[in-house]
Amino acid sequence: MRAYDVIGIDYRTTRATDPRIAAHIEAALGDAGSVINVGAGTGSYEPPSKQVLAVDPSRVMLRQRSSNAAPAIQAAAEDLPFRNKSFDAAMAVLTVHHWQYPHHGLSELRRIARRRVVVLTWDQEVFESFWLSRSYFPAIAELDRTRNVPLGEIMATLGGGIAHPLPIPHDCRDGFAGAFWRRPAAYLDPAIRSGISSFALMGQEALNEGLRRLANDLESGAWAEHFGHLLTLDDLDLGYRLVVSEQ
Repeated sequence: MRAYDVIGIDYRTTRATDPRIAAHIEAALGDAGSVINVGAGTGSYEPPSKQVLAVDPSRVMLRQRSSNAAPAIQAAAEDLPFRNKSFDAAMAVLTVHHWQYPHHGLSELRRIARRRVVVLTWDQEVFESFWLSRSYFPAIAELDRTRNVPLGEIMATLGGGIAHPLPIPHDCRDGFAGAFWRRPAAYLDPAIRSGISSFALMGQEALNEGLRRLANDLESGAWAEHFGHLLTLDDLDLGYRLVVSEQ
């Protein structure tokens, strides 16, 4: 069974589109008229100004798409049922690390895109400096090291590209792993954690220990003592990168 058939049950509730991130993605897609969104899930970040077709392997995720979302089909990134150069652009948002064979899937994006490929991913080295994994949940870093595809490998597979930093706003509406960097208490909420695969896939012992330490530090003021300077920032570079590859 695919991971998101299990952990994606309430995904639409926790993973809303953040308009600022959406604006960056739409700008990266540029003049593309037709776009395929691979690993589309519930439909976040599909630009309404473009003709979008969504693809996802999970029926659980596809069933959560709204009635006015782009049309969608069930298929895997590694075996897209389309001819070469079928779309102006291909996009993949925080999904490559879930693919069984990431490089094969990236090659498929390159194959079906006429103009460009846009991939939102992260730089593992930068992300590991984030207080969440560094100080409370080292299991997140351990897990992500096994599934993150390095930026250089992504761009090499796509035939080149540029990785643009994507700072995360302090009030980000999309509940991915780094979204609550200025709202630490949010990570104590099981509903929020349910939409973050790193928590869903973490061992129970590591999860409980991290939650205990974070709750204690928030109550004692230790978190504010060490990381309170973040409360003055509007956004933060946690390593998220928007890779744009012109075909």
